[in-house]
Amino acid sequence: MGIALLPGQAFASLSTSRPRILVVNNLHTGESLKAEFFDGKGYNKEELARLNHLFRDYRANKVKSIDPRLFDHLYRLQGLLGTSKPVQLVSGYRSLGTNNELRSHSRGVAKHSYHTKGQAMDFHIEGIQLSNIPQGRVKNACGWCRILPT
Repeated sequence: MGIALLPGQAFASLSTSRPRILVVNNLHTGESLKAEFFDGKGYNKEELARLNHLFRDYRANKVKSIDPRLFDHLYRLQGLLGTSKPVQLVSGYRSLGTNNELRSHSRGVAKHSYHTKGQAMDFHIEGIQLSNIPQGRVKNACGWCRILPT
């Protein structure tokens, strides 16, 4: 099971008074990163660039700016789940070429995937049974999130 988080128009507000830190492992490249992407006052451009690199399309070695709200969603979701365990990234940004290649092998890949816009990610967190989380609870925490099977 995994989660795709898609930033929507409705976005649950986060307190801006404290830093937001994510620890992410890229399952395909073996890279790991701990990033304080928001310092309590604003987004940290250097840390966002490091996250963008980690979330790159590793098949095509292409980097795209990931919508920072996606990281906010993930941070908020970890709070909801009561965990600080590392996020295991399955899929971040996908170039159009990679997305089309994956589509040719799977019906589960959308033609106009939010992955190609830097607005979706698939991941899991060890020990968390995502299928047990009510969709409404996730939506209330993140603004607009969907739990998807992977």
